[in-house]
Formats: sequence, structure tokens, C-alpha cells
Amino acid sequence: MPIKRHPGGNSPLPSEITPRALFESRRAFIRQIATASVAGGALLEMAGREAFAQTGARPKLAARLNPAYSAMDKPSAYKDATTYNNFYEFGTDKSDPAKHAGTLKPEPWLVSVEGEVKKPMTLDLDALCKLAPLEERLYRLRCVEGWSMVIPWIGYSFAELMRKVEPNGNAKYVEFVSLADKRQMPGLGSRVLDWPYVEGLRLDEANHPLTLLTLGMYGETLPNQNGAPVRIVVPWKYGFKSAKSIVKIRFVREQPRTAWNLAAPAEYGFYSNVNPNVDHPRWSQASERRIGEDGFLTRKRKTLMFNGYNDVASLYAGMDLKKFF
Repeated sequence: MPIKRHPGGNSPLPSEITPRALFESRRAFIRQIATASVAGGALLEMAGREAFAQTGARPKLAARLNPAYSAMDKPSAYKDATTYNNFYEFGTDKSDPAKHAGTLKPEPWLVSVEGEVKKPMTLDLDALCKLAPLEERLYRLRCVEGWSMVIPWIGYSFAELMRKVEPNGNAKYVEFVSLADKRQMPGLGSRVLDWPYVEGLRLDEANHPLTLLTLGMYGETLPNQNGAPVRIVVPWKYGFKSAKSIVKIRFVREQPRTAWNLAAPAEYGFYSNVNPNVDHPRWSQASERRIGEDGFLTRKRKTLMFNGYNDVASLYAGMDLKKFF
């Protein structure tokens, strides 16, 4: 994939790209990104591209901070965010993705956008990066298992892609299909889920500006174990709704049959909004533990409705959110 350059043909200086270490401090992070003047677009460095090391230095991805969509929480440590993951295509233990995702080849990569759209497309990473100016957004992400992190993601609103492909009047939902390649993903030998991994959103959920088509994190391209090279992040929903390593996006008439809903419909509803008033059948959702901050002896944090993103509440006006969980 070609190197992304700033308008005028000049690459940004190294000093213009936020160092990873600054994300370890909330104050330093806010101070750095508030004064950054990196132009829109992406810089994907060629050095080290073949290796795509999971937890080491990664190709940089320059983006502007969007302060309107940046939580004021302290960012989680990069090490925590890249070594404590759910990505069952590489194993069911939290440490498995970081150990085994080196087999994933995130380049070359194609994403097919199809279904009920006027302008179906097949996009490579270069086209995805050029689709809209990249933004940096600090989002809380909560797992249905009761833990959470705060991660600086890089991408742009999924609504930008929707505008390009123009869903027609039949489109009611968006279905996201992840890669399923046994040569690259050893976890596919497990029967814990039916592969490929499929997730979905209602059309208005997908069109909400918070829904992020995500290409990076912590100022760098996505590590393999975090869903390289492209994923969705939906911050008001439980983490499993944010499909990783996406190869197909389909606009459909009927509600998608999603992976976890098929596997355990009593435990994983289609909507899966963060809702402290609806317990998982096997544990409470009223509280959570922030990885890297809250020890086992620390009192758990109170879970916030919609994970604290209350501006999405209008999407569910009149709905019974205990029935449609």
C-alpha cells in the first residue's frame, strides 16, 4: 500500500506524530493532541510492515483529535490494551490473541461493501484511508464480562462510508463479516462459535457519528490482536459488537444472525447496549473493573448506561431495553 502523504507531498515530521508513551498519561495526552497540527490523512510507514509486530513499534497513523468524541478518562496502558483481548479466532484466553495473532496477514486486504446499496464497492486499505480524514477519539470500551478499558482509536465515522455507497430504501441493517481463514487464524478449529464471525447494527446505529470505522490505535496502525487492519468500534455497546478484521460489509433488509446471539441467545442479545439494569444470566452488569487501574481489592466502578454515551439514547426511544437487550 502506498505511503500516505500530506497535501502538498510532504510527509509529517516525526515530532508531529504523537509518541505512544504520551498516551500513558491523561494530562500529557490531552496537552499533546490539543496542540497538534498534523494535517488530515494517514502516514503508513513502510519500515517493519512485513513483520507487523503485535506489541512492538508499529507503523504510525497520523490523525487529528476530535475533542467532541474524546472521553476525559485516563487512557489505558498500551500494554494492557494489546495483551488482554477477546479475539476467539486466535484463542479463548485473554493472552491468546497477542501470542498467536502474528499469523494474520493484514496486507494486502480488501473489504467488500455490498447488498442494498446504490454504489457497491470493494476497497483496499489505501482507499479506506482516503475515504475520509482520520480522527483520533478516546473511547471507553466495556466487555460483557465486566471489565473495561479506555483506548485512543483512529478512524472516522462509519457514516462516511454509508454516504459513499448510498444505502437504498430496502436497507434496514448493516452486517459485518470478519475474516475466517484457518491458515491465519488457529482458533477457527474451535467450535465455540460458528465461523465466520458476524455482527450487525441497525441502520440508524451504524449511521450514528460515534460508530467508528477503525484503522488504528495509540497513534499507530491496529495490532493484529486488536482487529487489524480494519474493525468497528461502537462505544455504547459491549465490546463483542465491535467486529474485528472485517472483510465484508453488507447492507441488508433483515436483522443479521450474529455470532454470539446464535451461540447463546439468552446471554447475548442483538442490541447489546451497555445497560447496568440488565444482568447477564450468569453475573451482574451493574459494576465493572478498569483493567490496569482497578485491582481485585478495589471497589468496582458503577456501570454507566450506554457506557456513558447518553447522546445515543434517542435511538431507542420507546423501546423496552430489557426485552431488546
